[in-house]
Amino acid sequence: MTKLEILINGLVKENPTFVLLLGMCPTLGTTSSAINGMSMGLATMAVLICSNFVISALRNLIPDKVHIPCYIVVIAAFVTVVQLVLQAYAPAIYETLGLFIPLIVVNCIVLGRAESFAAKNTPGDSAMDGIGIGLGFTIALTLIGAVREILGTGMIFGVKLYPEEFGALTFVLAPGAFITLGFLVAVFNKVLKK
Repeated sequence: MTKLEILINGLVKENPTFVLLLGMCPTLGTTSSAINGMSMGLATMAVLICSNFVISALRNLIPDKVHIPCYIVVIAAFVTVVQLVLQAYAPAIYETLGLFIPLIVVNCIVLGRAESFAAKNTPGDSAMDGIGIGLGFTIALTLIGAVREILGTGMIFGVKLYPEEFGALTFVLAPGAFITLGFLVAVFNKVLKK
């Protein structure tokens, strides 16, 4: 596969949210607004790119018996870096995302890509896979957050589109995440099948 095919694969064919339905905890828990969804997606993408690159570079040095614990240590190191950077430079986002940032360590998207792609490919291809899967995840979370924010509060990225009293409170609450995800998965699958 070329680098462009690897990138497009993560955006479309293996989109972690709309096709593989992975990472549902942060997808449903952090997408109450577009900025929250985008922030969570970018944090996960940073971890994906870095951990894929390092795991791929070390793939021949890691014994088969301990590869999963080694992958988790690498991923945890990058999650800690992302967490500290957010805490220092974006404290409002850090407070909003809260517990979901450290949970990136056990996100099945990150560990799954380490196991299925980074462990079998070159560091360059693995970093490109991290970009593709990360962008797919970021776009999906931002889209879900944007739809929920527009329908629930009448705003997007802090810009008021219509008065808040016309918004549907359901979309701001947990059921809105499930409804929005269901409709967007259906639309994504309908578009892919054409």
